[in-house]
Amino acid sequence: MENPELIVLNVDTMVMDNDEAEKRYGVQPTYKKVKGFQPLQMTWDRYVIDAVFRGGEKHSNHGDTVEKMVRHVVDKIRKKYRQEIPIVINTDSGLFDQKLFKVYEDLKVGYICCGKLYDDIKAYIKEVDCSLWQQYKNKEQVWDYVEFMDKRGTWDRSRRAIFCRPVYEGIQQLLDFARPDTILYTNLGMGQKIDERLCEAGYEELLKAEKVIECAHSRGRDELIHRALKDFGHEELPFKRFAPNAAYYYVMLLAFFLYETFKKDVCSEVLPVVSYATTFRRRVIDIAAKIVRTSGKIIIKVTSTTWKQLKFDVLWTKSGDPPQFVWE
Repeated sequence: MENPELIVLNVDTMVMDNDEAEKRYGVQPTYKKVKGFQPLQMTWDRYVIDAVFRGGEKHSNHGDTVEKMVRHVVDKIRKKYRQEIPIVINTDSGLFDQKLFKVYEDLKVGYICCGKLYDDIKAYIKEVDCSLWQQYKNKEQVWDYVEFMDKRGTWDRSRRAIFCRPVYEGIQQLLDFARPDTILYTNLGMGQKIDERLCEAGYEELLKAEKVIECAHSRGRDELIHRALKDFGHEELPFKRFAPNAAYYYVMLLAFFLYETFKKDVCSEVLPVVSYATTFRRRVIDIAAKIVRTSGKIIIKVTSTTWKQLKFDVLWTKSGDPPQFVWE
């Protein structure tokens, strides 16, 4: 229904704090220093579209889970939606692995991955001539950046790297020693098949370093999806055994997906689609109403204030008239 010309997928783990359940099977120490679960999730827009429930000690790139997830979703998109649609995978440093880069390149999809700042990179950056540095600005931030080709010790080829650091934190300009450094690795702009597909879709701007930086730093918005999921459901799962908790988690994901689509399809005129579940429940669900029978009809009665604020006639009409679409 969205019919996008570009699909950007984000892959990350979500820590679920179950510190109070010390004897629960699968509850293990996580990198956030709490005991819990750490499912791997793939998101698109506001939706969690694939997930694997895992114990807390399973790091982001544990086993071959990420590879299987990416291959599965990319194959489904190309079979069910469009074969030539450009797809870009956006990840953090937890998935910084040449094996995954090769998977992306084999699938002919783009990737933007936050890398790790090794000592040799830091030493190289100190020697870079000032004339090679460039600056990128948007409405919220300014970055200094420099591009180069980098090959890690175990890699079989060099890849495009973009080293960048923010100039401001809010409205406060940062001194050099206080500026957090990041390095991004990408295959965009390297003459691969993904470049051709991006140009055909009208997204050739994404081949430039500025847009790569912008896309990478937009991952902060995707973290809000994890927060929204926890607000919708439960971070602390109810069962003792791992399998029932996994089942509960997957049902929660399905319900969360339906909740997000319901907000967009039915409630978009009443409250913003980015609203959290607590707001949604307070404004749309938790209202007083009375159901009466008269003249062979069943009538729901609400106050005039509720009717006007919620545009109740619009909600009622839309909830009974779901959007229609046809698979190709």
